Amino acid sequence: MDTDPVYREVQRFRQWWIWTLLTSIALLMLVLGPVSVIGLALVGAIAAFVYSIRLTTEVRNDGIYVKMWPLHQTFRRISWSEIERYEAKTYNPIREFGGWGIRWAPGKIAYNVSGNRGVWIQCKNGRTILIGSQRAEDLIRAIDERYASY
Repeated sequence: MDTDPVYREVQRFRQWWIWTLLTSIALLMLVLGPVSVIGLALVGAIAAFVYSIRLTTEVRNDGIYVKMWPLHQTFRRISWSEIERYEAKTYNPIREFGGWGIRWAPGKIAYNVSGNRGVWIQCKNGRTILIGSQRAEDLIRAIDERYASY
């Protein structure tokens, strides 16, 4: 098994409103005082956690790999034999999945951290997987290249 990826993308949460919200909460705690050390520590811990989250997507010879670190310690693999069809799409993360992150809806799962573009994968077992991507067309090209040789 060849583990070198032919495509790799690493994404982080970068929505301005997340950082504005966390900063506003911390500032309100300081201005409206008395300052709760526990409250500030909690806001700081949440900010550090959100900052540490990263979605890594890789296309390898044996499938597509997805890892949302630190929630996943290892990659989740979607083997070529599981895939029925796939396509790049624009989607609405809030309407279709209730937001960003690892999101579940009946019969489907989404891995996304930013934006509204991604690759929809229809599996043979009926399950749908969305992988958010800032470079959806590059991801599709890499999948096309490897899936065709499968």
